[in-house]
Amino acid sequence: MGICWSSNIKDQSPVHTGMYDATHGEVSSAAIVSRTEGEILQSPNLRSFSFSDLKAATRNFRLDSNLGGGGFGTVYKGWIDANSSAPAKPGSGLVVAVKKLNQESFQGHEEWLAEVNHLGQFSHPNLVKLIGYCSEDEHRFMVYEFVPRGSLEHHLFQRGSYFQPLSWILRLKVALGAAKGLAFLHNVEAKVIHRGFKTSSILLDKYYNAKLSDFGLVKSHAATTGVVTYGYAAPEYIATGQVTSKGDVYSFGVVLLEMLSGKRAVDKNRPAPEEKLVEWAKPYLRDKRKVVRVVDSRLEGQYTIEAVMKVADISLRCVSSDPRLRPRMIEVVREVEQLQGPNGID
Repeated sequence: MGICWSSNIKDQSPVHTGMYDATHGEVSSAAIVSRTEGEILQSPNLRSFSFSDLKAATRNFRLDSNLGGGGFGTVYKGWIDANSSAPAKPGSGLVVAVKKLNQESFQGHEEWLAEVNHLGQFSHPNLVKLIGYCSEDEHRFMVYEFVPRGSLEHHLFQRGSYFQPLSWILRLKVALGAAKGLAFLHNVEAKVIHRGFKTSSILLDKYYNAKLSDFGLVKSHAATTGVVTYGYAAPEYIATGQVTSKGDVYSFGVVLLEMLSGKRAVDKNRPAPEEKLVEWAKPYLRDKRKVVRVVDSRLEGQYTIEAVMKVADISLRCVSSDPRLRPRMIEVVREVEQLQGPNGID
């Protein structure tokens, strides 16, 4: 049975895609920038915060302000004045996410500041907005918009009353938003490879719109090992360390499989043949009779086999061992769009 979009979870903006030039094998940057409602700003207009500002905004980086962390640093919840860099009382002003970057991976001040300003130029509804930064003595912070529903990772894999299983429709919505964000980063003007794309780097706003975080930080951490998380890394990266946009496409395919199955990319608690999701799922994804073995049991009754087979096909092409056979993200955007809306097969 098909399922229609519910008005209370409808994307806040119209669905748009960029254009792919089959003759030259290039993505039209102008098309992507305008038609995905994103842009590269001439001036980033970032706020410069002092360390004391951020210390006050996060209540001295209190434990109960800690939102979690990852390879790039620890994130704290804070409050700032809506129109300045001044801290605000909790519950007032603008709520933000303050990322304290790991000191061992810093680069020079001028190089870091240039990169931050470059990232601040990116404006897209599926990217977490960079509000400002702090570079004072040994301290490096980046201040982002606060995204209230947390990461896709939590919604897929956490159990509890707050994290209810995402519906089939919401999973497609998140997949589309994440694909749009990557397509924007890959366009020929932005030229950004995410390289840290995974379920924990996809944040969800109150309408379940996907927003990518940690994009662009890989330039600062190019010499850092383990930036690409095991299970999401493309074979060519594992073999050679080669980083390309097609590596992001592979990671997207893994995330899409995680959303389809409700299983982590790698889980050593699973039986040995099922430990690595991609290897386990591949034999089932082309067979209509077997594909349901991969689908999250919590989604029963919410999808059609046609829709599942389409998602399976996109995933398979994204995780191809040959990067030349993987689609571009703008192509993925178009294909996921076809699964949604009143005339889709969701």
